[in-house]
Amino acid sequence: MTESSPVLNLLASGLQLWVRQQCEAVESLELQLHGSALGLLRGRLEGVSLVARRVVYAALEIEMVELRSSAIQVQLGNLLKGQAVQLHHAFQIEGYVAFTAAGLGRSLCMAQWRSLGDQLAESLLGLSPLQEVRIERDRLVLQAQGMACDTLPEAVDGHLELRRAEGEQRVALPSDPNIQISEANLEGRLLQLHGTARVSP
Repeated sequence: MTESSPVLNLLASGLQLWVRQQCEAVESLELQLHGSALGLLRGRLEGVSLVARRVVYAALEIEMVELRSSAIQVQLGNLLKGQAVQLHHAFQIEGYVAFTAAGLGRSLCMAQWRSLGDQLAESLLGLSPLQEVRIERDRLVLQAQGMACDTLPEAVDGHLELRRAEGEQRVALPSDPNIQISEANLEGRLLQLHGTARVSP
């Protein structure tokens, strides 16, 4: 049960600011705190739920993010002095992120991710650079130099792989050891990834 109190409202504002500072852009952000003012005064929040739309994080365009965290240890001192929220302990989050084909295509053409996009095209098509990403029904389509390849996203051992729809050829995307992907699917013209992550402030 979430209690409303001036301290919780102040923390919610502080956490929203902290989330926005981690991202290059956030179009909309809804954040709900779980816990009580008493628990918070003891430095513990039972968890946070977050829904954000059209986020840019680490140069990746993400259409939708829905996350729920485990309990979080919070330092209230600085917040009550009007300073930014400080999180000193790692915590777990679970949820999903969704990407549009257009957003993926733009991201993979950015300097930070271009080499990955070209590696995917080279591995699955034998051609590069990657020119376009599309979602057609239940396929993620990669295109390079006028050639296209239908792929299927799969969660394998905690990371994301793309497998050619025809044949067994596949390529694993680089993974962060703090992120475990449990499910990958194409639904509603979105690439959806479900999983958990460990956040270390």
